[in-house]
Amino acid sequence: MAESAPEPVPDKPHAPGYGFETAKRKPGELLPWGRVTEWLEAARNYWVVTTRPDGRPHAAPVWGLWLDGAVLFSTGPGSRKGRNLAANPALVVHLESGDNVAILEGTAEEVTDAGLRTRFADAYNAKYNFRPDPDDPNGLVYALRPTVAFAWRETDFPESASRWRFAAPD
Repeated sequence: MAESAPEPVPDKPHAPGYGFETAKRKPGELLPWGRVTEWLEAARNYWVVTTRPDGRPHAAPVWGLWLDGAVLFSTGPGSRKGRNLAANPALVVHLESGDNVAILEGTAEEVTDAGLRTRFADAYNAKYNFRPDPDDPNGLVYALRPTVAFAWRETDFPESASRWRFAAPD
């Protein structure tokens, strides 16, 4: 799972009633993707939103990483998150900040590659001073490589509101 795709290009989100249509922007005022990845790398907590089998949403904070163009986090297979993702891999990840907002949408993929699981454990330990066992069969690691992302700064909303669409992996 290496990041090889070109940097996505932002455009204006479409959400009637939020002022995006009338926002006064000049070329280049949309957020650069590099700024959003800085927020993703620096975040301590990430909110993950999954769907229960009955269709109700489930939100929970997790520790995780921005690594190789994806958000990676771990959970147990018996946890609500683990059970939900086993039944429906649709996933939304949101940073905890309402000031620098980043929302990623896509499909969760279980990380089974031993090398990536080890890199995840090493980076996780460096960030949180706790190293998950990359060989633990009960420690699921999921990756969300976004298909669409939204971000903005609260201080200049809606002018900074940006959307990115990502190409599907080959």
